[in-house]
Amino acid sequence: MPSYQLDGRAALVTGAISGIGLATATMLARNGATVAINHLPDDPRAAETIARLQGDGLRVIAAPGRVGDGGEERMVRDAAERLGRLDLLVNNAGTPGVTQTVPADRMDLLTDEVWDSLLSTNLVGLFRCARAAAPLLQQSHGAIVNIASVAGLTSRGSSMAYAATKGAVIALTRHLARALGPEARVNAVAPGAVDSTWQIQWTEAERQHSIDNALLGRRCTTEDIAEVVVFLGCAATMVTGQTVVVDGGLTV
Repeated sequence: MPSYQLDGRAALVTGAISGIGLATATMLARNGATVAINHLPDDPRAAETIARLQGDGLRVIAAPGRVGDGGEERMVRDAAERLGRLDLLVNNAGTPGVTQTVPADRMDLLTDEVWDSLLSTNLVGLFRCARAAAPLLQQSHGAIVNIASVAGLTSRGSSMAYAATKGAVIALTRHLARALGPEARVNAVAPGAVDSTWQIQWTEAERQHSIDNALLGRRCTTEDIAEVVVFLGCAATMVTGQTVVVDGGLTV
């Protein structure tokens, strides 16, 4: 795994108390960055997780706030103030809106409440974070990395509603890249099947199907995704407006 010299750089990772977010925040901090870890204000895991990382000698701080509730800009502003600067925003916070896969012919299960939750967290909240971070990132010549999904590029995913929000994230990534350039870059990562603490309860058959159909013969780990996020955020200086699929060949 490549290493980076990130001393003096600061990052904010949303939804970072578990899964892809935590793997990304940890990787950034191990490479020298100071990282603000966004988490739900009432998440019981937050204090212990942040204390553990700090105990390992990593420079991390807490950035509580619920992406999707309208307070994103205050959270970003407060985190950047404590960090002293902002070089990277990783928009990882998201929700599937459901706990089990919704078949395409069960549109009745995609209630207005499900749509509202998905849109506010996965899309509008992401945009608010980007809007708040934009001037700081342009000043530092930094970057945004959005976490999309292969669901936004295919007919896969937990539901058509989830896929629609992730497709919108991919489109928004291109528009944000145009808006923030040339000073700052904006890219996205589209994970495939990932072994993580995601809210969807995949059956063992579904999990095995994703392994059998991946060209590399396994599901992604959270570290697989984090590795590409850190590369796009900290190294790929001529890459912007792009979405990189990380799925082990699942969608080929």
